[in-house]
Amino acid sequence: MATIKDNPSSEATTDPDSLSEEGEAHAGQTATVAADADSAVADKADAPDASASADAAASSALRPRGETSVLIICGGLSHERDISLSSGHRVGGFLEDAGWQVNYHDMDSDLLQYLSDPATRPDVVWPLLHGANGEDGSIRDILEMEGLPYIGSRAKASRTAWSKPIAKNVVRKLGGLNTSHSVTLPESMFRELGASKVIELLVDSLGLPLFVKPTMGGSALGCTFVTDAKQLPQAMVSCFAYGEVALVERAITGAEVSVSVLEIDGEPLVLPPLEIVTPNGTYDYDARYTPGPTDFYVPARLPAEVLKATQDAALAAHRTLSLRDLSRTDFIVDADGIPQFLESNVTPGMTDTSLLPQAAVAAGYDLSDLYSQLVESVLRQDRVQPHR
Repeated sequence: MATIKDNPSSEATTDPDSLSEEGEAHAGQTATVAADADSAVADKADAPDASASADAAASSALRPRGETSVLIICGGLSHERDISLSSGHRVGGFLEDAGWQVNYHDMDSDLLQYLSDPATRPDVVWPLLHGANGEDGSIRDILEMEGLPYIGSRAKASRTAWSKPIAKNVVRKLGGLNTSHSVTLPESMFRELGASKVIELLVDSLGLPLFVKPTMGGSALGCTFVTDAKQLPQAMVSCFAYGEVALVERAITGAEVSVSVLEIDGEPLVLPPLEIVTPNGTYDYDARYTPGPTDFYVPARLPAEVLKATQDAALAAHRTLSLRDLSRTDFIVDADGIPQFLESNVTPGMTDTSLLPQAAVAAGYDLSDLYSQLVESVLRQDRVQPHR
C-alpha cells in the first residue's frame, strides 16, 4: 500500500513500536512517521488518553461497552458503495476490538424497521455512507426523525458542505478563507449554448490550468485536471457522468494537504496536516484506494507557520459550516504558503488508505481508542432532540 514517509524537515520521529500492536496492525502503516514536537501541529499530549476516557465514561454512568450497541450504516447505492463498505467494516473492526457491540446495516428497505424495532434499535448510529444519501443530509434527517443519536454533522450542515460551490462561498464570505475562483455550469448549458462556445468562454475567463469536478460527490470521481483547452470536452463528459452540474475552478499549484478535525466532548482535536504526493500530481480515485506509489507526509513538508495556518483554516471551515464530531478539509497550499480551500467532507473515508486514520496513526493515536472516545462523547450528549 502507499506509505507514510518521514518528513525530512522534522528532527524527531515517532517510534512505531510506541503504538499499540493492535492499532498498528489495523492501520497497516509500513514506514516511520514524522512527529517533530515543535512543528507537528497536533500535540498528542493534549489528546484524551484511554484512562481519561474510561474515567469520563464512568463518571457519566455509561453502560459497559459490551452492552452498548453501535450500528454502522454503510453500503448504499452510490458510486462509492465499495468504499463505504470498506470504511464501515474497518471502523467497526476497531470498535469491536475495543469491546463495543457492533452491528452493520446496508441502506435498504429493511433499515427503518431495524431502527425502530426494540429488539434491534441501536444506542448510537455511525453513518458511514459515502456519496449521495450519506453526505447530503438525508440519512441524518431519517435518524433525527427516528430520535436516534448519531455520530457526525447534522442534516442541514451536511447539505451545505455536500454542495462544493455553496461550501466554497460560505467559507470565503463567513469564514474568511481563501478559495480559487470558479464557475458552476449545468450540463444543459452546454447543450443549449453550444459546448465549443462555452468551453472557449471558460478558457478566456478562467485561464488554464483548470480543475473540473461534479458539484456534489466524492472520491475524486468525475474530476479532471485540465492543462489544455482540447482536454475540456472530455473532462466535461467525465464530470457529467457523475452529476448534472460541473464546478470549474482555476487550478492552483502547490502542496495538496488534508486536515482532519474531531470533537471529543466539545473540544476540537485537529490532526496534523497530511501532504499527498502522487506520481502524476493528481489524487484521483486510483491513487486514493489502490495500494501503490502514493506517498503521504505527516506533518506536511511545510514551514511551521504554514502548518498552523492550515490547521486554523480547517478548524475555521469546520466551525463556519457548522460541522460536528468529525470532518476532513482539503486544501492546496499555494506558492505563498496560503491554504486554498477545496472542500470539506462530513463523512471522511476510513479505509486503510484514507487520510483521517493515517493522520491519526501518524500523530500517535490508537484508532480503537480514538473511535471509542468519539462514540462515548456522543453518548454523553443529549442528541435525541426534536427534528428542526
